[in-house]
Amino acid sequence: MSASEIQKTRVINELRGFIKKMLQEPQILEQSLAIARRHLGEDSPEGVVSRIANEISDTTSVHIPEDPADHSEADKLFLELLKEVVSEEQALY
Repeated sequence: MSASEIQKTRVINELRGFIKKMLQEPQILEQSLAIARRHLGEDSPEGVVSRIANEISDTTSVHIPEDPADHSEADKLFLELLKEVVSEEQALY
């Protein structure tokens, strides 16, 4: 297996585990969206992803490292998708 294939397999397994957690605890999604809405509505955009990640880690069973440099591919994708969903919601109003 090449390094690229190993990386892809690791990311797929991580995403699989994350999706499983979301299916087992669906309230995590609503809590995460509420957190993202609140922080994305703040006046200071600096560090907003870190604040979202920290609050999700503090209030749900999902653990996202405090330092964005330590975020896994699944962490980054989840946070990016939260921002996208909230932005699309806000565009509707």
